Amino acid sequence: MVDITHKSNTLREATAQAIVKVGGQETIDLINAGNIPKGDVFEMSRAAGLLGVKKTPDLLPDCHPLPIEYTAVEYRIEGLEITISMTVKTIYKTGVEVEAMHGASIVALNMYDMLKPVDKQVEISNIKLLKKTGGKSSYKKPAKGLTCKIVVCSDSVNKGEKEDRGGKILLSKMEEFGLKTAYQVIPDDAEIIQKQITSLSTDLLIFTGGTGVGPRDLTPDTVRPLLDATLHGVEEEMRRYGQERMPYAMLSRSVAGIKNGNVILAIPGSTGGVSDSLHAIFPHLFHVFHVLKGGGH
Repeated sequence: MVDITHKSNTLREATAQAIVKVGGQETIDLINAGNIPKGDVFEMSRAAGLLGVKKTPDLLPDCHPLPIEYTAVEYRIEGLEITISMTVKTIYKTGVEVEAMHGASIVALNMYDMLKPVDKQVEISNIKLLKKTGGKSSYKKPAKGLTCKIVVCSDSVNKGEKEDRGGKILLSKMEEFGLKTAYQVIPDDAEIIQKQITSLSTDLLIFTGGTGVGPRDLTPDTVRPLLDATLHGVEEEMRRYGQERMPYAMLSRSVAGIKNGNVILAIPGSTGGVSDSLHAIFPHLFHVFHVLKGGGH
């Protein structure tokens, strides 16, 4: 299976369809009158579809088992065609489009099985995904035109005693998002950190390193008093995400806030801490720039 441990739970929804075409109007009339020998075609096929959704990971090896929190089946008759619409919802780390398509196909197959004694011309077609929402792809905000500066706060990296890896991950990711990004290494020095903020000329300033509880971890205490506003939800999400993967994340003192209409972050310096912070809040954090310019949610 694909690794989804880096993903967060979000509301996921998918709608799929299948079309059952019968051989004549008499079949449609029998279905509507409830006179098919095997029973109520719509209700029995609906029940089969619900089982199909739930059984998807049992039959498709790469599908993750996930909680199915809502399933709905709708029918539309147009001439000799019965269009099946299957909607599935969950709050989980991965989408439900395969579950919706599998459910729609099982509905169609059950209808075929129930109708074959009275109609030898039943056909199944157009099994396809109609729409899906949820996950990061639904909350992508354009970052084109934004500028970013990454500041690595580390005495050892500044002295050349240690290689910076976390900052380089950040640099690569911000450039991947389309931000024009600068990079700098500074020592764990409050005055130098303050200067980065007072001379701020970038949309997004990210400090990485110095967010723990060690004697030289000065970044949060230096950054926080200079903010105009704190983004508490962003801070909470970074810690929540991190602690689900590493218990020591509870000791992190990550900071997120706004200064003169620009966004400032202070995140851990370790590769794991950087990676977790990136997965936790990007790319949806870019929505803040839309709001700061007067746009709505």
